[in-house]
Amino acid sequence: MGYIYLYTGTGAGKTTNALGLALRSVGHKRHVIIIQFLKWWKNTGEYKIRKMLAPYYEIHQFGRKGWHGLSDLTESDRKLARNALKFAKKVVNEKKPNLLVLDEINLALHCKLLDVKDVLKFLDEIPNKTDVVLTGRFAPKELMNRAEFVNEIVGIKYPRQMITTKGIQY
Repeated sequence: MGYIYLYTGTGAGKTTNALGLALRSVGHKRHVIIIQFLKWWKNTGEYKIRKMLAPYYEIHQFGRKGWHGLSDLTESDRKLARNALKFAKKVVNEKKPNLLVLDEINLALHCKLLDVKDVLKFLDEIPNKTDVVLTGRFAPKELMNRAEFVNEIVGIKYPRQMITTKGIQY
């Protein structure tokens, strides 16, 4: 039976947790597909490693180029989010991954780029052999109720100035 893991909260590490599960799965020669909502930047470690981990690891991005902030989302962002969910449905049926990561889907739902009813319906159609990871801030209660594992990532302490270290934050 496939399980749903949900990582939410305002702390850093939601995507990193999902990537840790992906790495474990690949280590067991299990097929992983990562679909990133609202993300476009290809200079991240999780994107750059895709060829090295093939054929067990795939990553696909559905985000408008550049950082626009949550208050500046457009119909283009809505269309990209819908395309990402449509793509997820397609790859689950055609490729039947062992692990499907829907990175930042919670944030896409929070921003009303997707309807939670559509995501719940999709989750109900996931094959039993596929585990699913949902990440992003502001997870809706409906998804938290549906998931078997829910983790809230809370930031306790951060440096005054933002630190971005290659291989750690990206």
